[in-house]
Amino acid sequence: MFLILIAFIVIISIYGVGVYNKLVRKRSMMEEGWSGIDVQLKKRYDLIPNLIETVKGYAKHEQETLNQVIEARNTALKAEGIKAQTNAENQLNSALANVFALSEAYPDLKANTNFIQLQDQLSAIEGDIEKSRRYYNATVRENNIMVESFPSNIVANIAGFNLGEFFEIEEASQRATPQVKF
Repeated sequence: MFLILIAFIVIISIYGVGVYNKLVRKRSMMEEGWSGIDVQLKKRYDLIPNLIETVKGYAKHEQETLNQVIEARNTALKAEGIKAQTNAENQLNSALANVFALSEAYPDLKANTNFIQLQDQLSAIEGDIEKSRRYYNATVRENNIMVESFPSNIVANIAGFNLGEFFEIEEASQRATPQVKF
């Protein structure tokens, strides 16, 4: 009887260690996913000042629109946490859409090589951000399933693992892709 109890404890311990290691792996993947988003956002933030400077030369009296982009970028740079980052990104997306709308009013700007290159780079970065968000959200989903599912939730609760937070757009108007026309 004693050997059966020892065997049971050993099996439960091995299972617990396996689940714990899997939870650690899920959490690490989630952190890696967030880091991927962070890298893409940094590239985007670095590109925005060049875009603004290019537009400034053509649209001097559109300073308010340009200031909104700069302000939204600075807010996004300072955002901490997923909710704050999501809100800041929503504001920045709206402000950038307004800049691209300016190109319609300024045909010379729309034809400017620097503007076109910056717009193409920004478009590529937006695609990379979307891929990073999808990866991150997939890792959050996998983590959350492990944290909430029985019996792994027992190990997760004992070891202090928490649910991840999805990176998502909360405002329905932000779900629409900004229209950029040439």
